[in-house]
Amino acid sequence: MNLPASDRFLTVEAYLEGEKDGEVRHEYIAGQVYAMTGASARHNLITGALFASLRPHARERGCQLFVNDMKVHVRQAGEDAFYYPDLLLTCDPHDRATYYRERPCLIVEVLSEGTERIDRREKLFAYTGGLPSLREYLLVTQDRRQVDLYRRTEADWVHEIYTDGLIPLHCLDMELPIEAIYEDAERG
Repeated sequence: MNLPASDRFLTVEAYLEGEKDGEVRHEYIAGQVYAMTGASARHNLITGALFASLRPHARERGCQLFVNDMKVHVRQAGEDAFYYPDLLLTCDPHDRATYYRERPCLIVEVLSEGTERIDRREKLFAYTGGLPSLREYLLVTQDRRQVDLYRRTEADWVHEIYTDGLIPLHCLDMELPIEAIYEDAERG
């Protein structure tokens, strides 16, 4: 369980200033900061494969694709939160703050035992409710081939599960093969 790194309330400005040169990354939720943990080799291989698969499509469309160290700023119900998604894609040319983005169209989280509950609940709620630009939220399971895709539709969000084949990503107008996500991680 992630516990706050400090009991004192931090302003957004103090948080952002502290993250510039900090050796440990922290997520920020309504004035509290939470230290981030390291990732496994499998997590890194999956994240790297996703980046490699998505980057050419992102570049074709003039989008920016970030891996691990770019924060996303969510404002919901009058509260600010800053998260570090595993991958963040923004195609809005005006979304260019130095240390965070506010209008992503795709966010990807690679699930781990320590983060799965937060990624499936807290972040799902924050991202889908607090980011009007978000079109797709991808949750990638590490220990088996399973990708959960939450896609914004005209009426609501739709949840789809993929265990093989191609994942349609409307944000990039592409289909992502499951094989490409897990190929390096399954080599051992």
